[in-house]
Amino acid sequence: MSSLDPAFARDVPNIWSTNQLFNGLVQLDDSLHIIPDIAKRWEISEDGLQYTFFLRNDVKFHKHSKFDTKDSTRLVVAQDFVYSFDRLVDPNVASPGNWVLKNVKGYKAIHDTIFKINLKKPFPAFLGLMSMRYCSVVPKEVVDFYGNQFRSNPVGTGPFKFKLWEENIKLVFRKNELYFEKDSKGNPLPYLEAVAVTFLPDKQSEFLQFAQGKLDLLNSLDASYKDELLTPTGKLRKKYQDKIHISKGPYLNSEYLGFYLDTEKDEIKSELLRKAINHGFDREKMITYLKNGIGTPAVHGFIPKGIPGFANIQGYEYSPEKARMYIKKYIKQTGNKNPTIRIATDSNYQSICEFIQRELEKVGLTIIVDVMPPSTIRKKKWSGELEAFRASWIADYPDAENFLSPYYSKNHTPNGPNYTHFKNETFDRLYEESFLITNAGTRERHYAKMDSIIMANAPIVPLYYDEVVRFTQKNVKGLTNNPQNFLILKRVWKEKTAK
Repeated sequence: MSSLDPAFARDVPNIWSTNQLFNGLVQLDDSLHIIPDIAKRWEISEDGLQYTFFLRNDVKFHKHSKFDTKDSTRLVVAQDFVYSFDRLVDPNVASPGNWVLKNVKGYKAIHDTIFKINLKKPFPAFLGLMSMRYCSVVPKEVVDFYGNQFRSNPVGTGPFKFKLWEENIKLVFRKNELYFEKDSKGNPLPYLEAVAVTFLPDKQSEFLQFAQGKLDLLNSLDASYKDELLTPTGKLRKKYQDKIHISKGPYLNSEYLGFYLDTEKDEIKSELLRKAINHGFDREKMITYLKNGIGTPAVHGFIPKGIPGFANIQGYEYSPEKARMYIKKYIKQTGNKNPTIRIATDSNYQSICEFIQRELEKVGLTIIVDVMPPSTIRKKKWSGELEAFRASWIADYPDAENFLSPYYSKNHTPNGPNYTHFKNETFDRLYEESFLITNAGTRERHYAKMDSIIMANAPIVPLYYDEVVRFTQKNVKGLTNNPQNFLILKRVWKEKTAK
C-alpha cells in the first residue's frame, strides 16, 4: 500500500483502505446499482449534460484539531466537493485519477447542499465514475496542514477513522462514532470497533497466519496455496470445511493475451496466427487444472460476466483443427515455415502461458514465454516494446464501456489504454455513438456489436473471466462480495467464539 489519500486510490490495497475512510457523492451496492452516499438524490438534465446533486446535511468529517469548532469537526458542504475536485485535477497534486473528470466542463456549489456538474458531452456511465474513490470528499483545512503527508494522515467522513500506520507492518482504523449511515433497522454503522491490517512478506506467510486463525480474511487464490485449500473443482478441502468459509462471485476482470499491432513482426500482424492462438488451447482444461475451477473460460467476448453488456457473442472455441488450418494458410502465404511468437508474462501467470505454449506447439506454432517483473511489463506495454503480453483488464466503474475503451483508436498508448493499437473505423463510430444513447438496453446492444468486432479481428486472446474468491474465518459475518472486489466493512461483525 502506498497511500491513504483517495486521490491516489489507483490499486487494490489503496482502494480497499480508502474505502473505509472516505465517502463520495454516490456509491454502489453489491449488484453495481448506483445508490446515494453523501448525495441523497440527484437530477440529470434531458440532454445528459448537467448533474445536480442534493447533499445530506448531517455528514461530518472525522475529528481533527484543524477544525476550529467545539467538537473538532465540521459538516461537509458542497464547497468541499469543489475543493476535492479542484485538487483531483491539479497538476501539482499529480493524481492518477485526474482522467475521471476529463469530460467535465465545470462544477460549482449552488449553496451548502447543492452541487452541480456540467459535462462537455453526454456520458451515460458518469454516475458510475462518481462512485470511484478518487472522487471522495476531503477537508481543505487538513490537507493544507499536512500537504503531501495527507497520504499518511487521512481525514475523511467514512465509517472508520485513521488510527495508526506503520508502513509495511500494520495499519489500524477505529470506529467513527459520528458516521451518518444506518442499517435497515436503524442501527448505526459500522458494527466493528476496529480494523487491523497486517502486512506480510509473501502469500505463503499470509496463508499460514490465516490457517492459524490470526487473520480473519484471505482474499484471492494464490498459486502457492491453492491446492492446499481447494480441490481441482474449486471446493474447500475437507480439513478446512469446519474452520473457514469460502465465497465466490463474478469479478469485473478479463484476463487476456494482447498483441501489439503496430509491430514490424509478420507473425503478430497476421490475423491468421492470432486466430490460431485463440483456437489452439482448451480454456476449460486451463481453468480446471491451473485455476482449481476459479474463473469462467472466456469463450465469448472481452466484456466479462457480471456487468450489463455481457453477451453470448461468438468467441473462439477450442479447435486444434482450425488452429492448424490457420497456421498452414499463414505458412503458405508467407513461406515462413517456423512461425514464432514471444509472450511476456510475470511469474504469477507463468504456468498459464506455459500451458498455452505446450498446446500451441502441438498445432505447429512456436511460443517463447518471457517471464518479467510486473513493473517491467507495465512499462514495456506502454512503450510498445512487447509483441505479445499477458494482461488483466479490471473495471474502474460499472459500465461495459470500460472494456471497450482499450480498443478505441484515439486511446492508443501513450495517450490512453489501447495497448494493442487496434484500429477499426466501424468500432470507433459505434464507440462514439454509444455516448449519445441514453437507453441502457440499446447501449448494451451497441456494446455487443463492438465486442464482436474485437473478436472478429483478434487483437487479443481472451483467457478467462475472473471470479472474486474470499476465505473468511467462520465467525466473520456480513461480508459480501461485489463484482469490483471492493472491501466493504461497515456492515461486517464478528461472532464471539467459545474458548
